[in-house]
Amino acid sequence: MAVRVKTSILFLCISIFLSTSHSQHLTTSYYQKSCPRFEQIMQDTTTNKQIASPTTAGAALRLFFHDCLVEGCDASVLISSTPFNKAERDADINLSLPGDGFDVVVRAKTALELACPGVVSCADILAVATRNLVSMMGGPFYNVPLGRRDGVVSRASHAENVLPKPTMSMNRIIAIFKKIGFSVQEMVALTGAHTIGFSHCTQISADIYNYSRTAQSDPSYNPRYAAGLRNACADYRKNPSLSVFNDIMTPRDFDNSFYKNLPKGLGVLRSDRALMMDRRTKPFVELYARDQKAFFEAFRRAIEKLSLNGVKSGRSGQIRRRCDSFN
Repeated sequence: MAVRVKTSILFLCISIFLSTSHSQHLTTSYYQKSCPRFEQIMQDTTTNKQIASPTTAGAALRLFFHDCLVEGCDASVLISSTPFNKAERDADINLSLPGDGFDVVVRAKTALELACPGVVSCADILAVATRNLVSMMGGPFYNVPLGRRDGVVSRASHAENVLPKPTMSMNRIIAIFKKIGFSVQEMVALTGAHTIGFSHCTQISADIYNYSRTAQSDPSYNPRYAAGLRNACADYRKNPSLSVFNDIMTPRDFDNSFYKNLPKGLGVLRSDRALMMDRRTKPFVELYARDQKAFFEAFRRAIEKLSLNGVKSGRSGQIRRRCDSFN
């Protein structure tokens, strides 16, 4: 048993060291000489895309999370499947990832390849696009160190057990974040990303229709809100793409409204409502509900940390010519 514990600790230390050593190669001025127009191209692309498709910000933010939690922030979620490999993006949990998130990366990559071919990674594009879009929606601006390389592995099986699901217990969700070095407070702050974006009705159908013999919907919902969700999702069987906003009050603003909604039973996802019912997470929900500045500061620190998770550098990655396929 002692040997097994020592081995586990050694493996964890090595993993942390490798992740840290790779992230030390990153710098905010990485493309200053090799692609001087990088920041401007990224800003133009994200602004134009968000104006054309207002759901882009939430889509990119969710895509970024799903990328960074599996294999690290290496754009592995962008890879398309082949007859020989079922890629990460085709894992069941990723099938609902909105197309606008993928599209903003493709647009930016196309423009950057014209300006500086073979220089900018898809992983950096996704990271910066997410930051720009969060800021556009009124959220905090945060630093994104650059120099990530794109991963060379993308398997659906790797995503299934490491991404949090709305139906998971709070113990399981906390454990998922703890495994990559995130505290309960950091997890709650990152979940505040649900202040923008939407959830598909298929994800909540079991909570709003025939929940139990005695209740039509999960009693943790506000009853009027549950009735509204049932009405909005009425045709979800015929139209699986039907969706509802995560934040009913200010769905197009990155603010602390998400946390204000939870004590009122206005959380769409079961895992969101559970944040208010667990003694470990409730104090942080209450803090961010009354203090947006505290939420923004916590979110900024947490997402900067997430953006460095498992980054690839040097020979451990590549600069893809196309974001959806390996070179």
